[in-house]
Amino acid sequence: MLKKERQAYIIQQINIHNKVLSSDLSIQMNVSEDTIRRDLQELDEEGKLTKVHGGALSKSFHFTIQNNDIYSLPEKKAIAHKAVQLIKDGMFIVLSGGTTIRELVKALPQDLSATFITPSVPTALELLNHPNIDVIFIGNKLLKSAQMSVGAEAVLRLKDIKADYCFLGTNSIDAKEGITDLEWEVIEVKKAMIACANKTVSLAISEKLNSVQRLKVCDITVIDTLITELAPDSIALNDYRTVGLDIL
Repeated sequence: MLKKERQAYIIQQINIHNKVLSSDLSIQMNVSEDTIRRDLQELDEEGKLTKVHGGALSKSFHFTIQNNDIYSLPEKKAIAHKAVQLIKDGMFIVLSGGTTIRELVKALPQDLSATFITPSVPTALELLNHPNIDVIFIGNKLLKSAQMSVGAEAVLRLKDIKADYCFLGTNSIDAKEGITDLEWEVIEVKKAMIACANKTVSLAISEKLNSVQRLKVCDITVIDTLITELAPDSIALNDYRTVGLDIL
C-alpha cells in the first residue's frame, strides 16, 4: 500500500472512530508500527490529527472557549508559566476555574501525562486540548456565574480524591484575612478542593494582593505556595513570605 493510500485510510478511520491505535492500523494495513508512527507524525504536522502515545486523536477532540478580552493577560501568562513548573508526570491535580487557570492549562506541555480534576466547565474544555491528559469533571448543578459545578454532590466527590496539588484561581488574598470570595456555593467547592490535596497553590495577579471579600475560603496558613507575576523577592510579597508561604 502506498503512503498516500495508507494516510487516506488513517484519516478515514479517525473520522469514523475519533481515535486510532498504531497497533490496530499496523495489522489492518500489514505494515510495521514504525511506518504507522511516521505516517501519524506527518499527518499531525499537517494539522490533520493529533498524534498521541500509541495512536492518534481526531481534531474534533479539541474544544476551546474563545475569549479575546482577558484582563491582565500578560501577567496571567507569566503566572501560568511559573505554575507549570510544579506539575510532573503521573500527578493528580485539582484545578478551579478562572482565566488564570485557563492560561495554566494552555501552558501545560503537550507530552505531559497526568490526571486533572475540575468542577469548572471552561477548565475542563481547555484540558481536552491536551491529548495525554486524563480529565475528571466533577459534575453536579452548574452555577452559571462561575461556570462551575457546585453543590453537595460535587463536594462529596472531591472528598473521595487525594490529589498532589490544588491550584486555586484566587479572587482575593490577604496575609491576615486569607483567601476570600463572594459566592458561598463556590467557596464550599473550593474548600473541598483544598481538603483533598496534599498542597495548595494560590494563583493571583498582584492587583489581588491585600484585598478582602466577604466570605472566607481559607486561612492564609492553609496555602503552601503563592504565585504572582512579580519577582519572588518583590517587596510587595513580604507579608506573605513572613507568614510562611513559598513564593514563586
